[in-house]
Formats: sequence, C-alpha cells, structure tokens
Amino acid sequence: MSKAIYIATVESDSGKSLISLGILRMMLTKSAKVGYFRPIINEINADGYDEHTNTAINFFNLEIDYKDCYAYTQSEVVELLSEGKEDEVIHHVIKKYKKLEANYDYVLVEGTDFSSGGSFTELDVNLMIAKNLNIPALIVGSGNGKKKKDFINTMQLSYNAFVQKEVDVIGIIANKIEEDEVDYIRQELIKSFPKKLQIDIIPKIDFLAFPTVKEVVKALNGRVLFGEQFLDNAIGSYSTGAMQLRNYLTRIKENALVITPGDRADIILGALQANASKNYPKIAGIILTGTLIPEESIIKLIEGVQSTVPIISVDGGTFNISNKIGSVKSKIYATHDKKILLSLDTFDKFVNAEGLTNILTSYQSDRMTPSMFQYNLLQKARIHKKHIVLPEGDDERIITAAARLQLLDIVDLTLLGDRNTIQLKCDQLGIQIDLDKLNILNPEDSIHNKDFANTLFEARKHKGLTETTAVDLTRDVSYYGTLMILNGLADGMVSGAVHTTMHTIKPALQLIKTKPGVSVVSSVFFMCLSDRVSVMGDCAVNPNPNAEQLSEIAISSAASAEAFGITAKVAMLSYSSGSSGKGEEVEKVRKATELAKAKKPDLKIEGPIQYDAAVDMSVAKTKMPDSEVAGQASVLIFPDLNTGNNTYKAIQRETGALAIGPMLQGLNKPVNDLSRGCTVDDIFNTVLLTAIQANQD
Repeated sequence: MSKAIYIATVESDSGKSLISLGILRMMLTKSAKVGYFRPIINEINADGYDEHTNTAINFFNLEIDYKDCYAYTQSEVVELLSEGKEDEVIHHVIKKYKKLEANYDYVLVEGTDFSSGGSFTELDVNLMIAKNLNIPALIVGSGNGKKKKDFINTMQLSYNAFVQKEVDVIGIIANKIEEDEVDYIRQELIKSFPKKLQIDIIPKIDFLAFPTVKEVVKALNGRVLFGEQFLDNAIGSYSTGAMQLRNYLTRIKENALVITPGDRADIILGALQANASKNYPKIAGIILTGTLIPEESIIKLIEGVQSTVPIISVDGGTFNISNKIGSVKSKIYATHDKKILLSLDTFDKFVNAEGLTNILTSYQSDRMTPSMFQYNLLQKARIHKKHIVLPEGDDERIITAAARLQLLDIVDLTLLGDRNTIQLKCDQLGIQIDLDKLNILNPEDSIHNKDFANTLFEARKHKGLTETTAVDLTRDVSYYGTLMILNGLADGMVSGAVHTTMHTIKPALQLIKTKPGVSVVSSVFFMCLSDRVSVMGDCAVNPNPNAEQLSEIAISSAASAEAFGITAKVAMLSYSSGSSGKGEEVEKVRKATELAKAKKPDLKIEGPIQYDAAVDMSVAKTKMPDSEVAGQASVLIFPDLNTGNNTYKAIQRETGALAIGPMLQGLNKPVNDLSRGCTVDDIFNTVLLTAIQANQD
C-alpha cells in the first residue's frame, strides 16, 4: 500500500499550492512513483484542464494521466449532492484514489481550495472525503489579514472539525504569517495542539501573492497589444497614471502595473522609457482603459522600442478597472518558474520535511469506514470470479439484484426456477437483464437430478434416508443449490428471501459440513455505522451457545473481520465489565474469553465487557483503562441470540446503519442466509460476501 497524505484547508487563498508543490518534491526524493489526486477540481479551462492540476503534473513530469488525477469538477459535485447522491460521490472518489494507491509508492491528495464561495459545503465535502480515504491530513491555514488570536482560533476550529470526523491530523502549517508574528504564532500553536502534531510556520512572501499580467488580462477580458511574451511578469503594485508625467514618474515602483487611459500617450511613453532606464524601477505592464488605442504614430514609436512590456487594452473606466485589478487573486501555473522555485525554496526553509516524511512513512491506521468497506467488497469479490447459486430465482428482489451483479460482471450466477416464469417477471417489472448470459436451472426437471439424488442418498443413507426421499429432496431448491456446491458446479449459495433460516442451512450442515476443528456454525453482521464498521455475532443462528461454542464464535468472527480488512479487536459482551459482576451468564462469557485466549494467544480480546465500554473510549478509560480492546472494539460477540438479534436490529433502526449479512462462518463452503424482509441491496451485498468467502477457501 502506498503512503498518502491529504492536504486540507478551510479557507480560500491559504497558500495550499506551495505546500503541495513542496510535498510532491519531498515525495519524489523518496520514489519516482508519485501520484497526485484532487478529488474535486475547479472548473476546466478553455484548454480542457484544471490549471493547478496541470501545474503539478507538468512541472514535476509526473508519470500520470491527467484524467486519473481527479474525480469531479465542482459543478458536478454540487449537482450530485443536490440530488442526494452523496454515496455515489464517495464511492467514485474512493475508486479513483484506489487506482492510484495500487500503482504509486506515494500519493498526494489535495482538497478543494474554497474558491467557489460555498465554504460550508466544501468543508463538509472535504471532511467526508478525508475520512473515507482513511489517510492522514495536513491542515494549512493563512494568517494573511487576520489578527493573531483570530488565526489561532481558526486553526483550532479547523483541527477540531477534522478530529470530530475521526480524520487523523498529523500536522499544522501556518502560512502567510507576518515576520514579527512568527514567534508568537509558533508558541501559541505549540500550546494549543497535541505534542504529536508537527507545527510549521511559513512567513508571508509577498512575491508569491503577486498576480501576473496574464491573470489580469484573463480577469478583465483584455486584448494584448504588445509584449505577449512577457505576460508572466509578476505585478508588485498598481499605479494609476492620471497626473502630469513629471509627477507620475516619481510614483513608479518596482514591478508596478501602470493603469492609464488609452489616449495618454505621455504616460504610456514615459512609463516605457522609465522601464528601459537604469534610473527607474522596472514595470510589469501597462493597462489602457476606456477601450482607447494610442494613435498610429504612437503605435509606430512603441513598435520600434527594443525592450517593451505587455500593453493591454480593456473596456471600462480607469477607476473601475483599478478596483477590479485589486481583487485579482494569483495562482501558480506551470509556466511560473520563478514562483514555483521560490515556493519550493520557501518550503525547504520553513517546513520540517524530514519530520513530515518520518510521520508519513510510519503512519498506520486500522480504521475502516462504511464506504471503504463497501468498495473493498467489490474489489475482493472481483479477485477471482466465482459462481454463486441463487435458489429463489423467481423472486423479483433476487432477479433485480442479479441484474445489478450481471451489469458489474462480478460473479457468475445460477438462478433456480422456471425460465418462462423468470422471463415474465423481468418483462412485467422492466428489469434489464440478459437471461441468455445466466445459468437458469429448474430443479423439477434438471439434467442433474439423477446424479444429485445419488449423491444425496450416499451421503445420508446412514441416517435412514431412502432413495425415494433423496429424489424428492433433490427437487427442493435449497438441497439442489447445496448439491451444486457439493458437486463443484457452484462455489457458494445465497438463499432465505422466501425460506426460513433452517430451510436454507440444514442441507449445508448435512452435506457441506463444518471446517476441521469447528464444531459450531455461526453468523456475523457487518454493521456499517456512520464512522466505522463493526462485526457483530452471533445474531442469527445459535440461540444459547455455551462457553466453548462462544469462544469458537469469537475466533471465527475475528477471522472473518480480518478477511474483510478489519483489524480484529474482540469484545465479549455482557451486562458487566471486568471482574465487577457475578452470575451464571457473566461466568459463561468470562470462561469463553479464557478459552479463546488459550486457543488464540495472539488474539486481542476482552471480556466480559459492557457495550458502552467496548465502543466508547471515554467510558473505557473509566471502566477498563488498561485494556487494549476497550473503547475500540471492532468485533462484538453477544452472549446469546436474543441479545444479539435485538441489539443489531435496534442499532440498525435507531442509527440508520447498513447491516450487511448475516454471513455464516464455519462451513467448508459458503452458504449464506437472507432475511425474508431483505432488500435488493441486502441480496447484492450478501452475494459479494459469499464470493469473497469462496475466494478464501
């Protein structure tokens, strides 16, 4: 996995570009494989690209395709969010980022720059993206134009916003700080933030804020008359030429942009002569207002000057044009060599690059957000395409989920049922699915029935099963699907949309059986809460497991968590924590915990422990301060089915969390049971779980 960092700000004109350029070069000193990603870019210019992204790619000659560097434009995101498609935005951003993560050693992710004016929405989107990419953040703030205390408060609010969303902040960079305030700001920031944070202060560099003549031309929609090759000249100040030339010459400053009506030949020629003279400062350019163009004789005179500056004609009065120019904000472009080199030099002088590199390379996170988990489901299911059988093939939810799975080409599917009935339902409901590309089998008259009946009879004759009964059972969709797995015609099965749990799993228990060393089949739900994914078991199968069974459920659930990318920290839940409680139920949990520790000494497990102490760090610090699980449990094991089933449903109902599952664990081959109230999403996700389980067998 690559090392990545999220560069964030909560305001416009923070100078984030300087930081991004510096970190890109820092990364390039460690590896040539450096990726760059802006989840949301500004609107694309006339040349078809975002200027800032183009600058990063071209200046450093990054080996990356421009289209891989972003997910959306600002207007696209605004439209999607207005339609309530937040999940779609996040999933696409994750997909784009993961592609870079897989191909580069380092990835710099840069948040939005708040140039659109929708600051509150932008902050929410930046927090949402940073959280779901699960990479550390570096917060950049600008002290320009702020009182010292106001700046400190802004940085504290910014930090708190990210931390509250459980984004790991590794550093704070205070940018554009007045020279005489650097020491004060440094001391206050060090006092205000945790010691683990790297604090860097960058003083205000005036030249970096200077706009170029090209930026002014763009802002004013001006027409270049002369000096097009000098449009990258930086503007240090603005000077209005409305007085007599002899008075105006005394007011010209270095890198000034001269603003004068187009018919003031004296100011135009005087400014050009001053620029050529060693006794006067250089000017950046001349703006001619009022859409006035100098007379032909003046034009001829200017054309004969060897060294000139950009001369621009604009529409508008001198006063209004002066105000517009004063509001032009500068950016760094790939052609701005001086600004880029100064930015890199400034970063090197004032940012502890070595410290930042050390933090970045050693950073690890075991946090898993729901969006990242769902993305991982898709990717893991695709590793090796598996064949999943859906016994309830004529149920409209099953058909709809099958259509989505077919569209994404994630798994091969077999639907059990009558082809004509399935086709009719597709036509009636308008479900877009290519039945010719699906395997549809009818257990009533399948070519496999004879072989399946023989297999079933041989497997169960010692239990008194007759050949006649075996033939009848083969026509049952649950037995038929299970026999497909047993005979290598499918890798897994998902059922239960219209059948009971026992009807679904009984054939699997009889024929597929449990894995070696496993005596109990159990289940887990993946509970996708707003900020994390918790694994909860057993919520669907075992009514009242004993201590031995409970220990096995804990071990199996921990293994399931790890298999799906969740670091297993197991909490054995009870109505008391630690040694505070007594009673038969508490002792069962305590014994189960001890058995699990004996079987898996390296397993991080705590029990008995109450739910609040397991998931809430503030409660954990009081009740079990020395536990490495309390407050951060990712696997929650309930003492019985009554507790587990009611708790998961209560959490799902009250929080709106997505519950994926149940996923059965302990069988030799994956068979999973749906709730009869399942949705299309439930079926879709359970098929993915089943395919991933099949990949692990």
